[in-house]
Amino acid sequence: MGTGRFSVSTTTRTEFVDITSLVQKEVAGSAIRDGVCHVYNPHTTAGLTINEGADPAVKDDIVAVLKRVIPRDYPYKHMEGNSQAHIMASLMGSSITVFVEDGKLVLGTWQKIFFCEFDGPRQRMVVVQVRGQ
Repeated sequence: MGTGRFSVSTTTRTEFVDITSLVQKEVAGSAIRDGVCHVYNPHTTAGLTINEGADPAVKDDIVAVLKRVIPRDYPYKHMEGNSQAHIMASLMGSSITVFVEDGKLVLGTWQKIFFCEFDGPRQRMVVVQVRGQ
């Protein structure tokens, strides 16, 4: 089993950052050839997802729909001003699991792993654990 961490810097309030290569680097450093890779985000206003990474319009569309469905100006009870971010993070989820085969992440042709920032800009941390043999 191998556990690692890396940081992600975000530059805007809401953005998707492709972290696929950073996760793959942790997998390669674990020396595990076959198993599973758990990626965890320990932040309540950010999430993780796997989606298409070839066309940047996909992540732009996801962000646009989230903002429309979960408006920033709704009369939230949480007074910190980031309730929208908490709800978006809950919908995206805080972790993902990807199979590992022959030391590489098993992702579809167009799939990428994205860190989803909803309360930036910030410096964030991602935890990766690889289990297997």
